[in-house]
Amino acid sequence: MAKRSSEEMAKEETSAVEGEEAHPYAFHVSGPRNVSSPNWRDLLNSSWKDENYMRTVLACFIQAVYLLELDRQENRSEENVLAPKWWLPFKYKLSQTLIDERDGSIFGAVLEWDRAAALADFILIRPSGAPRAVLALRGTLLKSPTIRRDIQDDLRFLTWESLKGSVRFNVALEALRSVAQSYGSNNVCIVGHSLGAGFALQVGKALAKEGIYVDAHLFNPPSVSLAMSLRNMGEKAGVAWKRLKSMFPSSSEQENQVSIDESQTTSESGLRGWMAQLNRSKTLNLGMKKWVPHLYVNNSDYICCHYNDPPGTDENVGDKENVSPGLMNNAQQVAAKLFVMSKGKQKFLEAHGLEQWWSDGLELQLALNNSKLIDRQLKSLYSLSPPTQMSKKP
Repeated sequence: MAKRSSEEMAKEETSAVEGEEAHPYAFHVSGPRNVSSPNWRDLLNSSWKDENYMRTVLACFIQAVYLLELDRQENRSEENVLAPKWWLPFKYKLSQTLIDERDGSIFGAVLEWDRAAALADFILIRPSGAPRAVLALRGTLLKSPTIRRDIQDDLRFLTWESLKGSVRFNVALEALRSVAQSYGSNNVCIVGHSLGAGFALQVGKALAKEGIYVDAHLFNPPSVSLAMSLRNMGEKAGVAWKRLKSMFPSSSEQENQVSIDESQTTSESGLRGWMAQLNRSKTLNLGMKKWVPHLYVNNSDYICCHYNDPPGTDENVGDKENVSPGLMNNAQQVAAKLFVMSKGKQKFLEAHGLEQWWSDGLELQLALNNSKLIDRQLKSLYSLSPPTQMSKKP
């Protein structure tokens, strides 16, 4: 009887382990199939120089952040946690978790190159292109312990097209600034998916304004907001009103004389303003480096597909006499590396999912893009006084 009981217990333990291994979010179940771990060959030809490899690993790091929060919610033990399996194969270690003080949830993590683990596999130095540290930010989790704060930030972006008022923005900004100061901005990367990509974009842009340029990879970044829709409506209304006024030119000589007098009194100040901005743009071109984030979008994902919209023409530019050609040229050069996946019509959950970015046979179109939405998000970087760049560490 006792022997039978012990056998049953052994079977239960075995089935529990098998159940754990078969978890749908386990790395060997849903992770990438054809991605190898770093080895000594990377010293000669680094896998990180392959864009597909880099995209796959960075997407895995974001998945690890999702699982850090799920492990916390489900009170998983150290033996059963899922998250570490998504960074350990690539010789990285967890150095910091980013906590939302409102609900205690994990929304981000800093992963650092694990030199000890690398040396154990005879990898003497970090492969070329591999970042020293990666700040990864997850998106919305539809789980009761954190859904309230996630949705709150989703609505914040939907309403204001900004996440700066969120607790998470400040925490992520300080974390990224800290690792950039420790390792040098050229050795640091920020990545995010969905809502996390929105935070990554705005945090990366905030540091770029300070002259700290970090590599950024944004998966399915949000592109839809009420503020954007209202702004587009306002722009269309403004254009229609100008066209309407142009149909009824004024024939009053008094009005013409007043306009002549006003132009004479303002021409001198306008010229001074134009010259000042021209000099400022020259300094800008000499002192500012361009920050070019990497955006990964799916045409079937209505949350991020608007990043692929072609750039529009700004009919007000010609009326802004005090805008210098240099600044206008900078605005036209705003760009991001946009990777677009189009597999025909897909369901939303598939098109917005993170797993697609490490799937086999992924075909992407790359364009150095200055779409209307990218221009709106990034053009403020090129209308600032030149920042003092932070010294970079090797």
